[in-house]
Amino acid sequence: MISRREFTALSAFGAMTSFMAPLAFADAPTKKRLIFINLKGAMDGLHALAPYADSDYRKLRPTLGLGFPGTDKGVLDLDGSFGLHPALTAFQSLYRSKELLFVPAVSTQYRRRSHFEAQNMLEGGGASPYQQKTGWLNRAIQQMGASPNRIGLSLGPTLPLIMQGQADVRTWSDSRLPEAGEDFLNRVSGLYDNDPILHKAFKQAYETETDPDSMKNMRLGNGRLELSMTAALSILKEKNAPRIAVIESGGWDTHFAQERRLGKLFRELGNSLALIKSELGPVWQDTVVMIVSEFGRTAAENGSNGTDHGTGGLAIMAGGNIKGGKIRGTWPGLSASALFSERDLAPSNQLEGLFMSTLVHHIGLTENQVADHVFPSINNIKMMEDLYH
Repeated sequence: MISRREFTALSAFGAMTSFMAPLAFADAPTKKRLIFINLKGAMDGLHALAPYADSDYRKLRPTLGLGFPGTDKGVLDLDGSFGLHPALTAFQSLYRSKELLFVPAVSTQYRRRSHFEAQNMLEGGGASPYQQKTGWLNRAIQQMGASPNRIGLSLGPTLPLIMQGQADVRTWSDSRLPEAGEDFLNRVSGLYDNDPILHKAFKQAYETETDPDSMKNMRLGNGRLELSMTAALSILKEKNAPRIAVIESGGWDTHFAQERRLGKLFRELGNSLALIKSELGPVWQDTVVMIVSEFGRTAAENGSNGTDHGTGGLAIMAGGNIKGGKIRGTWPGLSASALFSERDLAPSNQLEGLFMSTLVHHIGLTENQVADHVFPSINNIKMMEDLYH
């Protein structure tokens, strides 16, 4: 539920954008829209889309592994092999209506498991970390034709690299300061381990704040993604609105207590996607929502009921222009011989190929524009075909 303060801020934002829309967004170069959602921290794709029929799945995850369809806390079946986390009911509905597809075992060309380097690769679109100083979506906007309008929209406290560059983009941010995530607080607690007084005080405060019965504003699943989504949709649904929007969501680095934490985040993510479809109305038919993360997580659970940094992740594509109801790409399996570096889901599908396909077959850029100007430093990447109507 959105608080009174959030409603007031959002109402002011809506009034401002309604006033400016006729001037700022006339004559957009395409009617197609792209909403890019970046799940920062590395979402565990094997927990969102579980390969429940793979015999190695529960060997690797005896505690975290989701149950068979129809069982207590079992997956929502998709095709007899893969199923969704039970909090993702909105995803199942869109999958059945052929408006959503999944690409598991997906990654950029990055392989070293550093959040900072992986995010730079994801957003910059280079062949190595920090090679590109601008973002691939900003470069794509530059190729969409001369326009006096800001057809890009970024929602968040800072302008992410993916939208940085010569093309001018619009920004919006929730006025609240970002809240400290559980991973950060867990690390901070270590600073007080050798101080009996401060350690006890910190532990007491932390446990009170994270007690489900006393939490009034959860750090995870607290509606901030939905608030940003509502702000974006207040202008994206208009005829002459921005065409490309970027939204960031944090808290996906689940080294511990993964099920509790991801359950909240999955519900919020599912609610946000359902909100996009309902709010956009007929514009949904020209919209693609792309949900990605910088990398995946380890195939096996760790000793803290979580997972660690991995490689192969999950991409989620939704929208009225999607050929959905499918799980796309190559599935490498979870056998010991199939794992990457003997620990991770192998990256058998390429995120860059997914990005390129979206720019060409949805947004309408040419293959030469994408190869020469958007991803000029990347070679030997094949576009993923047959994703769009």
